[in-house]
Amino acid sequence: MRLVLIIFIVTPLLEMLVLFEAADVLGAWITLLLVILTAVIGLHILKREGISTLLRANKRLSSGELPAQEIVEAMLLAGAGALLLTPGFLTDFLGFSLLARPLRELAARSIMRAGFFKTVIVDNAQASPYPPTSGQESKFESGSVYEGEYTNDKEIGEIEDSERKNI
Repeated sequence: MRLVLIIFIVTPLLEMLVLFEAADVLGAWITLLLVILTAVIGLHILKREGISTLLRANKRLSSGELPAQEIVEAMLLAGAGALLLTPGFLTDFLGFSLLARPLRELAARSIMRAGFFKTVIVDNAQASPYPPTSGQESKFESGSVYEGEYTNDKEIGEIEDSERKNI
């Protein structure tokens, strides 16, 4: 919690320092133009990368796989978008680094390996996106798949009542 507080205090101060130095060297208007230009270019790249990540996630879903990597990457892209919209060169640098696919994939794998997103709840059964460890059995490999049909008796009863009134 302290680390987050320190980041939220130190980051704007560093951003202001860098912006002031850039304005001294380049001039205020050019610095302002660069901040706006990096945001516009970054959002254009963000849109392209977001669509690419969405298509990869959809492809994995259609093949029956859990798109855990793509979900984490999408969260990183959302963070990159927020960083790019924040005025400043340091946050833009961090945002652009998250837009680079190899760095984003590396960060996503690191986050997944660290165990931040281990389990997904599906129909009250826990399914892990990771293969089962020794001595651990996956709930979906146990063979307990039930097929059937579901009907709501109340709806059927209402249909029958409305048909009786028409007779």
